[in-house]
Formats: sequence, structure tokens, C-alpha cells
Amino acid sequence: MDPIQALILGFIQGVTEWLPISSTGHLRVAEQILGLTLPFLFDVTLHVGTLLIILFFFRKEIKRILLALVKGDFKSENGKLVPLIIVGTVPTALIGIVFSITMETHFSSNSFLTIAGAFITCGVILYVSKAGKERNESITYIAALAIGTAQGVALVPGLSRSGLTIATALLLGVRHKKAFQFSFLLSLPAVIGALGFTLYEQHAMLTLIGVSLTEIIVGVAVSLIVSYFALRLLWKALAGKKFYLFAFYCWLIGSVLLALSLGGY
Repeated sequence: MDPIQALILGFIQGVTEWLPISSTGHLRVAEQILGLTLPFLFDVTLHVGTLLIILFFFRKEIKRILLALVKGDFKSENGKLVPLIIVGTVPTALIGIVFSITMETHFSSNSFLTIAGAFITCGVILYVSKAGKERNESITYIAALAIGTAQGVALVPGLSRSGLTIATALLLGVRHKKAFQFSFLLSLPAVIGALGFTLYEQHAMLTLIGVSLTEIIVGVAVSLIVSYFALRLLWKALAGKKFYLFAFYCWLIGSVLLALSLGGY
């Protein structure tokens, strides 16, 4: 890997992480096109940039939640989010622990056919989300469990984490602002946990395959900058009730990958 390739992957991560179009799916495809075979650790490392953007974007909400946690106040609006995030994190963690090794082994071959199917499926879920009736200002424990399960399933490259979690919330009747907020607050423990677990498992692999600190810094920096604008674009799409339109992009890239796979690529 060279800095230019790291820049490309960082840009892709920044654009696709928060838009509902699967960053992992795009990274797997880009890595094959660039002739790279990278461990899952590099993909997770790029999440550092997008993680920092979430911490910045939701800094006020995070501060209020942490204050409520310190005070043991679980009755206020912010305090109620603490147990909901914990409930949503449980299925995500269980799915990640049980299937992460299987997923990495299966998708290390960069199967365009499988990723194409995941993109097309993601598009269907995004499109169906337009049928959701926004009637709930709050999130129930059942809804948190369902959203957390959707986040865990999005481990599959081609299935978008933000896409599945927000679509699930919308289909359960959660208003778009609350769905947007909860989706990204729920991503924090998932990203931090994945980064810590993967660093523990694969900490020596980046050096062994020739990825230097320079490439990591370039990738993370570009991802950080680009992801800020991607997150704002996603919010505008949700606020304008155009979230489902991302389905057409997923169907397009899924169809292209399907054609390439059938063509023997």
C-alpha cells in the first residue's frame, strides 16, 4: 500500500460510512480493484476518523448522556438513552463475536457475487423504509433490541449499518430525528468495541503486510474530513424524507457487481 491508495480508501470510508450504502462493501471492492489484500483491522482503523466525527457531531447529546449516567439519572430524556443503548449493543456484540471470524474468512475472497446480493438486499430495506409511519417520539426496549440486531447483521459487506438501523427505526414508527440520533449514538460502543477487539486480535498484521503509520494517518485524516459532509448529507436526506432514494444507488452498484461476477471478474 502507498499513501495514494490509503487516501482513496480513506475517501471511500468517509463518504460511505454514514451514508446508507455500506462502507465495508465499498472498501472490499476497492481493495480488490487496487490489488490489495488487507486485514479487517485496516478497515476498522479507518473508522477512527468517522468515530471522531460522531463524537463531534453529537458532542452535546453525549455530554448530557454521560452526565445523566454519572448522576444515576435514568428518568430524564437523556438518562433513558443509557439503558436503551446498552440493550441495543447486546445483540450487536453477540452477532459480532459469533460471526466476525466467519464473515472475515468468507469475504476475504472478495466475492463480488455475495457482496452484490447484500447491496441489492440493502436497497430493498432502504426503499421499504418509506412505508414507516413516524408516530413515536421515544424508543422502546423492543425497538432498541431490533435496531441493535440490525446493526449486528450489517457486519456483512454490502449491508449498511446506518441504513439498516435507521430503516428499522423508521419501520417501527420512530420519528426521523430520533432514529438518526439513536442510530449514531448506538454506533459508538460498536465501533469502539470492534476497534479494541480487532486491535487485540490483529495488532501485528498491518506491519507484516507493509502498511505504515503514514498510510494509516492519511486514511484516517481523509476519512475524518469527508465523513463530516456525508453525515450532514444523510441528515438532509432524512429531514427531507428522501432517505429511501439511496436504495437506487445500492441497486445500481449491486447490479454492476453482479454483472462483473457473472462475467468472471
